[in-house]
Amino acid sequence: MDHTRQETSGGDPVRGTAHGAAPVPLSVLDLVTVGEGRTAGDALRTSVSLSRLAEARGFHRHWVAEHHSMPGVASTSPAVILAHLAAHTSTIRLGSGGVMLPNHAPLVIAEQFGTLEALAPGRVDLGLGRAPGTDGATAAALRRTARPGEGAEDFPQQLAELTRFLDDDFPDGHPYARIHAVPGPVQGPTGRPPVWLLGSSGFSARLAGALGLPFAFAHHFSAQNTVPALELYRQSFRPSAVLDAPYALIGVAALASQDEAQARREVLTGALAMLQLRTGRPGLMPTPERAGAHRFTAAEQDFVDGWLTNIVHGTPDAVRDGLDSLQKRTGADELMITANVHGDEVRLRSYELIADAYGLPEGPLPPRP
Repeated sequence: MDHTRQETSGGDPVRGTAHGAAPVPLSVLDLVTVGEGRTAGDALRTSVSLSRLAEARGFHRHWVAEHHSMPGVASTSPAVILAHLAAHTSTIRLGSGGVMLPNHAPLVIAEQFGTLEALAPGRVDLGLGRAPGTDGATAAALRRTARPGEGAEDFPQQLAELTRFLDDDFPDGHPYARIHAVPGPVQGPTGRPPVWLLGSSGFSARLAGALGLPFAFAHHFSAQNTVPALELYRQSFRPSAVLDAPYALIGVAALASQDEAQARREVLTGALAMLQLRTGRPGLMPTPERAGAHRFTAAEQDFVDGWLTNIVHGTPDAVRDGLDSLQKRTGADELMITANVHGDEVRLRSYELIADAYGLPEGPLPPRP
């Protein structure tokens, strides 16, 4: 049985459907943001609310990103969070954006995502990255090695091993031929999560194209590389059992508010948080009041101005126009929106406003389990 291309009750396991006036499918990227004055429990409850809202409004998928040793980001364990989200939703696709493959043994990932597939059949995506999702010291603690870079160098081999575990098809004579990822195909015919490659440069773009896999690019923090990486992906693409043509989504930072000034205040919280991270001072997401009162040096202000340039923010109409323009410029097949700001309700309201601006469906919230 071919486990690489499974049609699910939701249709194509990779390609989404655009709704309303959206030019392409819209999705959600969630960092499970923890703001000052809030807890990780609060952030996780907001993620549940966001997933339910996204499902009701026709967003295609909700991905959670793996990060470590960052007080303002509670998404250290995507598989655990995705299991929780699966229990509170029924149709939206759920996935990792991504799991950092060099941080984990491929068999462990295959087991975790096989479990997720068993819990939410046909709804799970396995997005993989080769970066550590943290600083070098934390990466060394995760990988138990003094050379954190070696995992990234082995990424293609690790990916091949993971794929073999997912498909349960190591050849006879291979050292792992008698090892099975469970839940998985050894138990009988089953679907399995489609694998996506994630990236912020050309390496994963080229590899995804060569393997005929879908590709997700981190435009929200590597905007200058977006167009070159997508072009490289399309040029490198070879049809596979997974895809007959390229399919690329991009992560986009966006925040909509009825009050343009409020949108500016909120996105400044994310900019200050990123500045603190880049200067070795990670912390909880600052409040709008603290961000507004912060006295930036000239160098800091240059960084913040550059960061804010790549966040689509303002009124719902302005955000819709900005997203449309970005999609046309990049040719992205899907836009995955992230709103990494302090306010939980502000984030949820932003997704509602974006859905309204595109005329997305207004279905009822899924019933609570």
